[in-house]
Amino acid sequence: MTDHALFLAAADEILGSRGLTRDPDLIEPWLTDWRGRFHGQAMAMASPASTEELAALVKLCVAHHVPIVPQGGNSGMAGGATPDETGTALLLSLRRLNTIGPVDVEGQKVTCGAGVILQTLHEAAEAAGMRFALTLGGKGSATVGGLIATNAGGTQVLRHGSMRALVLGLEVVTPDGQVFSALTPLKKDNRGFDLKQVFIGSEGTLGIVTAATLKVVPSIARRVVIWAGVADVKTARALLLHCEAMVADGLEGFEILPQTSLEAVIDHIPATRAPLESGHPWHVLIEVVSDRSGADGLQERCEAMLEAAFEKDLLDDAVIAANETQAEAFWQIRDSISAAERARGPAVQHDVSVPVEAMPAFIDEAVPRLQQAWPGTEAIAFGHLGDGNVHFHVIAPQGTDGPTWHSGDGKAISRGVHDLVTQWGGSISAEHGIGQLKRDELARLGDPVQLELMRRIKHALDPNGLLNPGKLI
Repeated sequence: MTDHALFLAAADEILGSRGLTRDPDLIEPWLTDWRGRFHGQAMAMASPASTEELAALVKLCVAHHVPIVPQGGNSGMAGGATPDETGTALLLSLRRLNTIGPVDVEGQKVTCGAGVILQTLHEAAEAAGMRFALTLGGKGSATVGGLIATNAGGTQVLRHGSMRALVLGLEVVTPDGQVFSALTPLKKDNRGFDLKQVFIGSEGTLGIVTAATLKVVPSIARRVVIWAGVADVKTARALLLHCEAMVADGLEGFEILPQTSLEAVIDHIPATRAPLESGHPWHVLIEVVSDRSGADGLQERCEAMLEAAFEKDLLDDAVIAANETQAEAFWQIRDSISAAERARGPAVQHDVSVPVEAMPAFIDEAVPRLQQAWPGTEAIAFGHLGDGNVHFHVIAPQGTDGPTWHSGDGKAISRGVHDLVTQWGGSISAEHGIGQLKRDELARLGDPVQLELMRRIKHALDPNGLLNPGKLI
């Protein structure tokens, strides 16, 4: 038998009939990233059913020098879970590690496997009267392991922080097949480095997340969802500060989108409609929540907040969702922007951040500059104004050939956007990760000292370079 065949035979013994497949039809859907930008090949797809199986498999990969590409729900935005085209890597699915332990209401935590789908976690927490306070558009496919590996953000970072803030404990299989287990959370622990933080956001290049203990919070007793129209992003920022002052820590979501994004959703997403009667240059989606102690007066406080905002000329029009169905309809518009954009044609997407207070000025400068430099394009900024992160997309002129445009103008546009963000002291990846999409740009624009430290850590933990090669660094 060849070394290749010996490896697969040994892997089959470890994983069993359900744990390893070479069937091209079963593997094919997982070889292309969500945006369709990257496509690769794999010698096989492994689906371990336990941490012990995975640890044994990793040791086998080290012995046979087989690269490993970890994958959760394959809903990432940067091609970080897609193998290269050589077909020498093993595609590692974590989706069978999908157990959820009992929700600890008193301790406000839950332990679950890396393959648990975010929406399933939401449902488990809700059944116990709690909630996991991170959500995003891909909640029906994104998995806990992928969210940790990319330090995912979403629409509730303003109040609860990104995934890093919600991970209390972690279990990881290291690149040599050992199991690092730190699932038990401690309020105080000064035994050296907080090693779990090394793996969060490392995109599967330093270790493979198999389980996590996550923070949950009491369920919402009541929420108020508001859609408002404003004149510009500067005014939206002033409205944000106004809302923070009036509802304090009850402000959970504050999203902005331009009129063109709203129109795209209405045109391409069935059963969506504009929340306001007339158009506005910019729209703001606001969510304010309360626990049981403040639920009774929440509606009145929000109405007073809006009344004061009108008096200060911070908004032109606004509507409060009349019920949960309408509230969900407002959020569906926000969550459908990327899907609507894909229906319009080719585009280059950028997930960027600058200091929160600088975001209005950044958008005002970046949008016209990009459109003037590449006539016929449309630059769109939308997203999480409250934490200084917007999705800055540039849509190709109508009738453009996608692959040709992406490799030419699209690539040049991305460099231009990233140059601008760097000049403003920001980040070229606020929440989607680097993957292979932004790897070269990180090398071009990243701080040399930071990059060198990252390379040293990678070499120290994965000297053979077998974990998710070609990603991040």
